[in-house]
Amino acid sequence: MNKEEIYDIAIIGGGIVGAATLYQMQQRFPNLKILLIEKEDHLAAHQTGNNSGVIHSGLYYKPGSKKAINCVIGRKALVEFSKKYGVTHEVCGKVVVATQDSELPFMDKIFENGLANNTEGIEKITAEKVKEIEPECNAIAGIRVPCTGIIDYVQATERMAELALAIQTQSKVVLGEAFEHHDVSQNKISTSKNSYFAKHLIFCGGLQSDRLAKKSGIDAEMQIVGFRGDYYELTEQALHKVKHLIYPVPNPAFPFLGVHFTRMTNGEIECGPNAVFTFKREGYGKTDFDLKDTIDALSYQGTWKLFAKHWKFGLDEYKRAFSKRLFLNRLQALIPSLTMDDLRPGRSGVRAMALGPDGEMIDDFKIEFKDNSIHVLNAPSPAATACLAIGDDICDMAVERFNLN
Repeated sequence: MNKEEIYDIAIIGGGIVGAATLYQMQQRFPNLKILLIEKEDHLAAHQTGNNSGVIHSGLYYKPGSKKAINCVIGRKALVEFSKKYGVTHEVCGKVVVATQDSELPFMDKIFENGLANNTEGIEKITAEKVKEIEPECNAIAGIRVPCTGIIDYVQATERMAELALAIQTQSKVVLGEAFEHHDVSQNKISTSKNSYFAKHLIFCGGLQSDRLAKKSGIDAEMQIVGFRGDYYELTEQALHKVKHLIYPVPNPAFPFLGVHFTRMTNGEIECGPNAVFTFKREGYGKTDFDLKDTIDALSYQGTWKLFAKHWKFGLDEYKRAFSKRLFLNRLQALIPSLTMDDLRPGRSGVRAMALGPDGEMIDDFKIEFKDNSIHVLNAPSPAATACLAIGDDICDMAVERFNLN
């Protein structure tokens, strides 16, 4: 084994968090040789490439949490990055709207959150002002969030990897190889096709983060359970009904933001998503099934405790997954003029929900260290928005734990 064959760091996972970590690490340490390994044949294949494409503002997250801090820092960094390197994006703004009186107290709480998180430019607006911004929208009050944007996250991921490799030509991105094993004593990494040698590892495994942690002997006290989100798209005749982004006031009893309208960078408008338990972690079809994923999820006590707590919500979501009419009914709460002809089936994504044994969602970002490895165990939304800030945090941890200089 020649010294030239040893990488300083190997990053497992080629979503946007993995690519941002590669980019930030290579920026800070241009002499390090870094290897990024992705099991699919392209970067951003799962959560990154199948999310809503929103640059989040930082409105919803608990003040002082990593989500809140990194979302605001990361959002600004991502917009600057996109401007500098030509990533398709637009800071178009959004409105969060209340459609009934019972939603107003939580709308006020979200607004206070936004102020505490330094979400710039937010303001409460009247129903009349909502109509000026979104003429077709039904609302009794709202919040205008001018710093929310839209972006092509796949393009951003690819650009980060390209720039990192331009800094250090001996670094490498390997596609189509799944991580299988790490021999700590020999610094040896085995994949589905090859072996590599790296002094340190950083795992950014997304939907597989808990399984990768187990391979390193980490008891994460959580498990990833997949929830699929289905979208509809507005047909050409209905595109004029949504100008920017329209979100409902989320129900605080449920761990999702609710169906919303998102203008995409290609001009299309998506409506959704719902949130249904999926029988395959990386399954995007309504009937996709994987035996191992299903056994893992349904043998975990946290899954059943979540089901017990939210069974009515879950049942409603499943009904809407198979009924365009029920999906439309939910959308009409925001845009009453929508019709069945205004909607066509869109894509789907899968969210990695990290559940504790008590059935509670692990709400904040979670990164742990063991031996010579760093594990990003939980990086749900707004991780894509916050990716550069998360990458910076991982760099700081690597400096401390890996004695980098």
